[in-house]
Order: sequence, then structure tokens, then C-alpha cells
Amino acid sequence: MKRLYFLSLLVFILLIVTLATVQGNLLILVIPLTLYLMFAAWSLPEGLDLEFSRTLSAERVDPDDVVTVTLTIRNRGVALDEALIEDVLPHGLILHSGSTRRLFTLTQKGTAVFEYVVSAPRGSYPFEYVRVEVGDSFGLTRRVEKITVVGRLFVVPSVMRLKRIAIRPRRTRVYAGDIPARVGGSGTDFYSVRDYQPGDSSRAINWRASARHGAIYSNEFQQERVADVGIVLDGRERSNLFAGDRSIFDHSVMAAAALADAFLAQGNRVGMLIHSTYPNWIFPGYGKVQRERILQALMRAYIGDSLAFAELQKLSPRMFPVESQIVLVSPLIANPLLADDLNALIQWRARGYQVMVISPDPVSFELSVLPSAPEADLAARVVRLERRLFLHRLQRVGIHVVEWDVAQPFDQAVGPVLSRPLSAYPIGRAL
Repeated sequence: MKRLYFLSLLVFILLIVTLATVQGNLLILVIPLTLYLMFAAWSLPEGLDLEFSRTLSAERVDPDDVVTVTLTIRNRGVALDEALIEDVLPHGLILHSGSTRRLFTLTQKGTAVFEYVVSAPRGSYPFEYVRVEVGDSFGLTRRVEKITVVGRLFVVPSVMRLKRIAIRPRRTRVYAGDIPARVGGSGTDFYSVRDYQPGDSSRAINWRASARHGAIYSNEFQQERVADVGIVLDGRERSNLFAGDRSIFDHSVMAAAALADAFLAQGNRVGMLIHSTYPNWIFPGYGKVQRERILQALMRAYIGDSLAFAELQKLSPRMFPVESQIVLVSPLIANPLLADDLNALIQWRARGYQVMVISPDPVSFELSVLPSAPEADLAARVVRLERRLFLHRLQRVGIHVVEWDVAQPFDQAVGPVLSRPLSAYPIGRAL
């Protein structure tokens, strides 16, 4: 457009000079320039009639997986000598190969296609529009339009498969599952002996007790049911940021996704609370639909701080059913700022909740990004000692803690520990 303005100004000045000096020779210079401008204005199309379609090789991927984006352009209007097409990327997408901008010459009813490859961290990425810039053959005039072409790429957290998680909440639900319910009935584990009742199977009769007491007694087994599980994901900035912008939060998200998937696969009713800028509560539910709700929430989870919900004590215990299982996923940094969190966990335990803590090890995580030095090693030893004392205080009130070194895969490092009975859970790194 600058060329058009400059040329128009030049023609105008020549016309003024011609009229002022009454020199017909100058008019010879004006005529070709005027024809040049008129032809450029005439060759520029009045409107664009372009049809776009964008296809993704996969609309739902794991973090950092590559996705091929194909953009197809169909020209349903007049021929375009020069069309610059740019597919505007959502913020956060990383271009791996190819280009999002291409220059085409589109004939009438012509078609053009180009591809590029992107990847992205966890999150939701909406494609909104395509930028089109067309011009005339002489490069004097340009027209820019934004054409809406919607699409979305979902990058969900990776789900590590855990075979089984052994939990023992005080209260279970009425549906059959694999959690001991502390109630006699049909099951596999021996629970008690009771008087024989008509209809009992002969296999259930305890012949030794019957012979000893002179009456018929039947064995009673412990029922196995499903339970309510609440997962609390700590997304506070002061708990997750280390060494500048490096965050351990993505590891916590991965752990929360694996835990939710395992609990739901066992038939339990699972809810989740993401404690960040504001509490994001996913109401408890069952099955694949609930799994998808939780993954969608984890996909959009980011760290943040809130003055109103800075401590775990500010969270209402009514979010979790009475005497259910609560699993906290948090680095649990042992410092004075988080002293209230210890009190909150103790209060949860005192209210009758069975509490489990999955703690990604922040000391190993931060030490891995620091240069090797004697001072760093000494500081790490001191912090580890403080952290070990902090975790032992949780153990003394009956809270089960599993520490995870994020350098190890979650399913391999923590899976064998979680499959043991709760009384066998160790304090320390799960390796």
C-alpha cells in the first residue's frame, strides 16, 4: 500500500505542476502512471471466495507428540495472481517442521494444499482463523482478510497404568468391588464365625467349631465393595516452582491422572479437587465418563496462588464424603509457609478420613537442575532431613506417605508400593 500511496502522490504532483506551468510535455509522464494505477486497481479482486478445511493427524495426543496439520484451500471466486495464506497458530504450539505461511497463485476453482508439523505441552489449543493477503500483479495494492476456520487440539496428560491400589477407608458403598468392607457376607477372606442359618452352603460350615461347641456354625467372609475416593492436586505456585520457571507440577498432574484411572478401573466413585488460583472441583462419579471429565480438568490445570484459598485448611471437608479415602498429590515442601498444611492433614485424619499422600520429591527435582557443587549437596542433605522429619510427623498420625523420585517412571516406582496393604506403606522414596 505504501507504493500505491507514493505513486498516487507522484501523479497528483505532476498534474499540479502541469496545470501550473501549462507544459504539455509533462502530461506525457502523467498518462502512463495513471494507466498503471488504473490497471492495478482493476486487477485487484473485489472480494474473496475461498473455502478452507483444516485436518489434524490426531486431535487428542499426549504431551510433546507431533501432529501433522493439513490446510486445504479451494478458490471458488476469480483467479488470484498472488495469495499469501497464513494459518495462525494458537499460543503455545511449537512448530517442528514446515511453514504456516505459503504463497500461491490460485486459478479459478483451483485448489492448494500445504502441511506443517507441530507439538505442544499439556493443554487445549483452539485454532481460530486463517489470514489471507492478496495483491495485484504489479504489487501496488494489498488486501488482508481473516477467515474463520475453527479447530482444536487436545493435549491430555499421559496416563500411567497402575494394576491396583490398596486402600482401606472406614466406609464403603453398597456396590461390589475389591476393597475390604469390614462387613460379613460373601467374599474370599475369612471374617468371623456365626450361627448356622437355613440356606447356608455346606461348604461354609465350620466343622471344627461345630464339633467343639456342639452346635452348627458357619464361616462368614468379609465383603468387598467400592469406596469414595477424593484426589486433591496441589497446584499452588509456592509449592511447585523451583529454580526459576521450572515446575514439578506436570509430574503431579501425571500422578493424579494415573491415580484417578486406577481408582476408576477398580469401580470406585472418584472426585477430584485441583487446588490452584481457585478450587476446581470435579464432582464424584464412575466409569469412563468420569475419567474423561478428570482428564479434561487436568489438561487445563495450571499453577497459581490465591489469598482466599492459600492453605489446605480453607478447603471445605464437605467436598468429600464422610470417612472416605483422600489422596493428596503434593510436593509438600517442609517450610514455615506450609505449616498450616500439616495441621489440615491432621484434621482430615481426625475427622475419620483415610489419608494418603503421594509426594513428588522436590529435593531431587531441584538438585537435578543445579550445577554440581559441595554447597548444593550440603543444602540438599539439610533439606532432606527436614523433609524426612516432616513426613514422619504425618506417619505418626496415621497418614500414609509415598515419596516419588520423578526421575523414575511413576508406574514402575510407585505402582508396586501402592499395591501393598496400607500398613506396609513405607516412609521414604518409592524405588
